[in-house]
Amino acid sequence: MLFLTRLTIAASTLAVVFPGAYVASEHPAAPRVASVVPDVPLLPPEPWAPQDQADVTYRRAREALSKSDYRRAAALFKEVVDKWPRSTYVAASLYWRAAALSRIEGAPATELREALVSLDEHDRRFPNAPTIGDSRTLRTRINGRLASIGDEQAAGRVTEQAKQVPAAACPRDDDDDDMRIAALNALMQMDESRALPILQEVLKKREACSEPLRRRAVFLLSQHESAEAKALMLDIVRNDPSRSVREQAVHWLGQMKGADVVAALQDIVLRSPDTSLREKAVFALSQQDSPQAQAVLRQLAESDATSREIRDRAIFWIGQQGSAENAQFLRQLFGRLRGAENTEMKKRILFSLGQMGGQGNDRWLLGVAADGAQEMEVRKQALFAAGQSDQPVAELVALYPRLQEPELKEHLIFVLAQRNERAATDKLVDIARNDPDTRYRKRALFWLGQKDDPRVQQLLLEIINKP
Repeated sequence: MLFLTRLTIAASTLAVVFPGAYVASEHPAAPRVASVVPDVPLLPPEPWAPQDQADVTYRRAREALSKSDYRRAAALFKEVVDKWPRSTYVAASLYWRAAALSRIEGAPATELREALVSLDEHDRRFPNAPTIGDSRTLRTRINGRLASIGDEQAAGRVTEQAKQVPAAACPRDDDDDDMRIAALNALMQMDESRALPILQEVLKKREACSEPLRRRAVFLLSQHESAEAKALMLDIVRNDPSRSVREQAVHWLGQMKGADVVAALQDIVLRSPDTSLREKAVFALSQQDSPQAQAVLRQLAESDATSREIRDRAIFWIGQQGSAENAQFLRQLFGRLRGAENTEMKKRILFSLGQMGGQGNDRWLLGVAADGAQEMEVRKQALFAAGQSDQPVAELVALYPRLQEPELKEHLIFVLAQRNERAATDKLVDIARNDPDTRYRKRALFWLGQKDDPRVQQLLLEIINKP
């Protein structure tokens, strides 16, 4: 059996104590992306025609592209096209030459226009090529790059592309959506005032098949902090018929700042009948770096009128923000909870305080673990949380002789086993050798057996060879 590291234990406990707490999009350290564009392949397909005269050059071009040597890759793809015009690699080389040129950081307008010429030839000669859809999207991106450096004609093409929003039925070709999103992205980066009305038209669509397009449009909108963008996001949260679009909007609303945003999120948490949407709103509140948002989270955590699920989420996200004020609030809330019906909530508070660390939490957690007036499950959770925090291992070792309850002593042995410090292993060895109670010696031996430590091996040999 592999030794369970502290990180593994923490992650598994989080899944039990706070189911679904760590969603990728809800991780507090998740970066905010600057822009969004439809996915396109990053590399050309593997070479497929070893007998083709252009095969070696195509391989070299692909290798250069994989190493981000974009100008060399573009030159080699051009060589394929120029030297072997009948090669089976020509269609791919025309597209990937344009792709390579478009990836050059700070590429001048001349190179970007060369990329468009390569795409023109690709589309004209190979209208049925597998890359034809990607070609249209790439063209829109390149026009956006040109527009951003002052090309008026390219700006006009981007604007026209972005305006092509079907009035009724959804488009049947996903490539149309990709190009529209790429155009909107370019326009938003270039001129938000021109892009917002077009984006609003996209978001007004209500057909079920337009849902993916609206979700992507919501992300585009989230990258802008203007009052108009915020108002449009709030409208989506309140009125879009799709639950997934509303959830996406609530999530990204958390990245926008202002008292009106906090008020809207609070309204969702208190009044929405959709539990999932309410949980998203709690997370969004946790991303608001404002006293108003913190106050709302605390109100949710301490109010008996708040549902258990929302209280749990509020407690969790308060614990992710390691301030002395939040630590004091959680400890005081713990002290106010009474009765077996609040055991699970007390465990959640203990877990959050252990995750927070510092702020006097470590010693306080040990105090809860040693408090005989607390329920056994609560004391065990406090002990585990203290072990997962930055609690000095000497404090845990010193607690062992003070504990009288067998269940709690066995749990402390487990907690010590999750620590990597030498002192923790030393204590386990001491228990295995010297504790007068056989059950504790056996428990310490079990966990020592998971450690790769020569001292442990020696101890096991001593026990095995003992007459």
